[in-house]
Amino acid sequence: MTTFADLGLSPSTVDAVTATGYTVPTPIQEQAIPVALAGRDVLGIAQTGTGKTAAFTLPMIDRLKAGRAKALMPRSLVIAPTRELADQVAASFEKYAKGTKLSWALLIGGVSFKDQEMKISRGVDVLIATPGRLLDFYERRKIMLLDVKTLVVDEADRMLDMGFIPDLEKIFEITPKVKQTLFFSATMPPEITRLTTQFLKDPTRIEVSRPASTGENIKQYVVNTPLGDPKSKRTVLRVLMERSNPDSAIIFCNRKTEVDVVAKSLKTHGFDAAPIHGDLDQSTRMKTLESFRKGELKLLVASDVAARGLDIPAVSHVFNYDVPHHAEDYVHRIGRTGRAGRSGEAFVIVGPNDGRSWEKVTKLTKLEPEELVLDIDWEEAAKAAETDKARFGASRDRAKRETRSDRFRPVKDHGERAATTPAIADPDARPAEPLASETAERRPRRERAPRRERSEPEAAAVGETAAPEAVTTEPQEDRPRRRRSRGGDRTREDRAPREDATPVEANPATDDQPIAEAPVRQQPVREAADREFRSPRNDRSRDERPREPRRAEEPRRDRGRGSSREEREESGVVGFGSDTPAFLMAAPRLAPITDEANDGDDA
Repeated sequence: MTTFADLGLSPSTVDAVTATGYTVPTPIQEQAIPVALAGRDVLGIAQTGTGKTAAFTLPMIDRLKAGRAKALMPRSLVIAPTRELADQVAASFEKYAKGTKLSWALLIGGVSFKDQEMKISRGVDVLIATPGRLLDFYERRKIMLLDVKTLVVDEADRMLDMGFIPDLEKIFEITPKVKQTLFFSATMPPEITRLTTQFLKDPTRIEVSRPASTGENIKQYVVNTPLGDPKSKRTVLRVLMERSNPDSAIIFCNRKTEVDVVAKSLKTHGFDAAPIHGDLDQSTRMKTLESFRKGELKLLVASDVAARGLDIPAVSHVFNYDVPHHAEDYVHRIGRTGRAGRSGEAFVIVGPNDGRSWEKVTKLTKLEPEELVLDIDWEEAAKAAETDKARFGASRDRAKRETRSDRFRPVKDHGERAATTPAIADPDARPAEPLASETAERRPRRERAPRRERSEPEAAAVGETAAPEAVTTEPQEDRPRRRRSRGGDRTREDRAPREDATPVEANPATDDQPIAEAPVRQQPVREAADREFRSPRNDRSRDERPREPRRAEEPRRDRGRGSSREEREESGVVGFGSDTPAFLMAAPRLAPITDEANDGDDA
């Protein structure tokens, strides 16, 4: 008989395995451990519950003893499809590496990101992670996978079912090409075979049993029910529970909502049951699993998320409330019982609509489970189902669910009835008064009375001046035209002339609108000095300058270049033609103000 010491493991690792109670390795452990210790790639195929976790954990511990972890760079990587399976692998490392100084970290969702980051920053030897959380750390640059020497993919077929194959391909690409790869799975679909051919290098194929085969120590039963409604299936499940009286059992459902309904029904009928599925938070899931492992919880209602990775040897029964959609899931479900050499029982409830799915299961396993006939009054069960359907309406049936608008809603009698005949006006009744808004629209606009001029006593009383003359009533055409200005009613002729205004002659073009000449602006002191530098050409206005046509044969002279200072002063500034502004000519060449200029200004 082969022992763990014969497989080439170190004495400390063998002592750790013996301390857990295992002395004889399973077939997959016996064949995979020596190959893994040699550093070769392994492709292991074995049904669930045969010890695949220890088959890659024990050789990895021995290979990692020689070396030291670096910050943010794990030396080995284990990929698991579910949080429960990843937690189980972490528990195996903690149990088998107790006598070593190796460190490990668990990267799963639902746990504090910062705590995981702090643990990885110190450096770990073994990193156990789910694909999603691992890629999240990698994209945030919180981890580097350049030092990974061993990569383990556990439950690879479950990765395919959960849609993790693209993530798995990316993980293979970001890890070193030269590494040891260990691939373990209970089934080998074509996609998994392609993946192993692409990323594994000359792997050693270890197949201890036919793919998708069930354990021989598990007794399988099938219960055919003529009714497919949920109430009848829950009745069958309760009868199976009372008949089997399990110490520890797992009930599997296809949908998460069905998990909650079945768990609630079992608790209502006095069974100790609790649900577990992917929609629950991680703390609740871990707490439920821990109480189930310790035996505090008797029945665990789970979805397929818990079908993989639950290493609980004490599970005595497995109940398939629904036939799984994928035939491979049936193998994983019933593999939760009959572990570590123990015997177990598995039941499956097959309804009228489950014939095709159940046929795929029997074709895959090549077994015909024993049919179990229960003492159930199906006629009474059918009546109970009809009563339940009539009580809860179409809400239990998704295909026949009514809309809210089609439902009949009776109105409570309040003692009043609405009139069904049209109202006829009473001819003797007094007509209703019109609304204020209507009367305002119909009311004619009142004419405004003519303005009366106030007398001198009245004007003095209110602080105004009386009109100089009475208001005339002569026609508009006969009135003399008067120009109004801002100053009031006075015309331009009545205004007093400005003191600073200079009298000018009347403009023949506009006799009625004389224009006063602007006052002469005082010349500044500096203007006298500017005259000395102003050229005679620019001193005259534009209108007084004689305009001579430029000769065609005369070439244009380049101003400013190669000419003297006097010529440049007379030519002006380039860009303004012959009309150079005075401020450009005077500003840079101001002459000092002489006494003569000051005397002239003062005079």
